[in-house]
Amino acid sequence: MIVRIRGRALPDGEYVDLYADGDRWTTDPVPGADLVAEGWLLPGLVDAHTHPGAEEPGDPMDEEILRADLHRHVDAGVTMIRSPGLPGEPPEWFGAEPGLPRAVHAGPWIAQHGQFFDGWGRRATHAELPVFAAAQAKRTGWAKIIADWRVGDEPVPSDVMAAVVEAVHAVGGRVAVHSQHAAGGEAAVAAGVDSIEHGMWLDTGFLPEMAAGGTALTPTLSVFRSSLVAAREREDNPWKRWYVGGAEAHPALVVAAAEAGVTILAGTDSRPHGRVGVEIRALAEAGLRPHDALAAGSWAAREYLGLPGLVPGAPADAVVYAEDPRADLEQLEHPVAVVLRGVRVR
Repeated sequence: MIVRIRGRALPDGEYVDLYADGDRWTTDPVPGADLVAEGWLLPGLVDAHTHPGAEEPGDPMDEEILRADLHRHVDAGVTMIRSPGLPGEPPEWFGAEPGLPRAVHAGPWIAQHGQFFDGWGRRATHAELPVFAAAQAKRTGWAKIIADWRVGDEPVPSDVMAAVVEAVHAVGGRVAVHSQHAAGGEAAVAAGVDSIEHGMWLDTGFLPEMAAGGTALTPTLSVFRSSLVAAREREDNPWKRWYVGGAEAHPALVVAAAEAGVTILAGTDSRPHGRVGVEIRALAEAGLRPHDALAAGSWAAREYLGLPGLVPGAPADAVVYAEDPRADLEQLEHPVAVVLRGVRVR
């Protein structure tokens, strides 16, 4: 089947009539095309922070679980994912198999000794961190560094983080950094990393520097919001004060980042997969305009990852809705059709 879609294409809302010429959109009519959907068109949703392939932290990569996780993403309209950290090296079909999302990934996480989940990632000395990160980024385009971990742990020092970024950029790669403490966030911004994941306790004074340097923020806001109630009920201790204080301040931080011009990326960081709509709505409920919240999980995220939108020559991905999803973000749970690589997959 040759796919054809038409309707109002976001972000501009202009009317388009698109045909899939293989895995590329064209406005030139293709003989034999079938009109599979019309309505409001997005160039596919993006989950920019997802770790498919394992049920629990520390579990090894399981291909059956991986496939199931990726199918849940597609069912939700996600045609592109970024995995800043995986339970292991993925199979060759990851990111390329028909019917499953496009993908970029950072391989296993890279952490300091004594930090991060047992069984996941690689541990490195400060001298090894730049070497390991550059080698990973040369293979897959991304490396993921755990900048900080538990309350009281020492973060990756600023000079080491700067050396990581220099080494990764030298091989044409990008650096994503896990940070949930002020010192880790400060080191990441100063080093010029490409994205900060979570960013809890990030000093808002660094936001203009992030915007100017192109450092994106993936706040995984819905995860913090969903766990905050249980955290508040714990007995008072340093962990509770750190987590509750950071999670309560996180929505305002995200809004301030967007207002400062920082690229915001929607990422779920949770199971079950296929919940990017929840994250997009969380961004809007925090105070982002629905248009900007949707951008974080669609066209702006695709642009950040190097994919154009609904224009001739772009990859033939799209998700179609009956109404403008910006007017009602609940529409994200009810796509009329999902097109991936020029094929209707839902």
